[in-house]
Amino acid sequence: MALMRELPRVDPLASRGLVYRAQAGIASSRFATWLSRTPLWSATVWRLDRVLLRVTRGRLGTGMLLPTALLQTHGARTGLARSTAVIYFHDGERAIVVASQAGVPGNPSWFYNAVAHPDVQLGGQQFRATVVEDVAERERLWKLADLVFPGFAVYRQRAANAGREIPILQLAPAET
Repeated sequence: MALMRELPRVDPLASRGLVYRAQAGIASSRFATWLSRTPLWSATVWRLDRVLLRVTRGRLGTGMLLPTALLQTHGARTGLARSTAVIYFHDGERAIVVASQAGVPGNPSWFYNAVAHPDVQLGGQQFRATVVEDVAERERLWKLADLVFPGFAVYRQRAANAGREIPILQLAPAET
């Protein structure tokens, strides 16, 4: 399921333009966060993202300017290929993805899939996923993640209120 183009590099420390910041602000708003947690959103927008990213070869998703790519995992129980759109950024050679699921009480299924079968693809490129457990490293990565998408801070608070700590996955390029 290669997208036939290189995964765009996302530097979390790069300055963000006014349009990007405005869109990220809207996507991080209370209303957008509430909307993203509704069954209607799950049934339409999350699925539409997969189609858009495939058809446009990773150039366009519902997140518009937010750095989004298709994460392909294999089902933890079934082993079947599964794809979902995720926001990502780079930390050196590694790609970082956050299993936020808009701060709902449970982790997304793709997280469990990546833990069970750590060989994944992001934007058609091969990676090996590991969960970031170190507290200091998580704190450092959260600061970077918040620069890319400020909504992560809101999601962390909502997840904490529900008793969940949002996992962070680092994706190391697969050795060929």
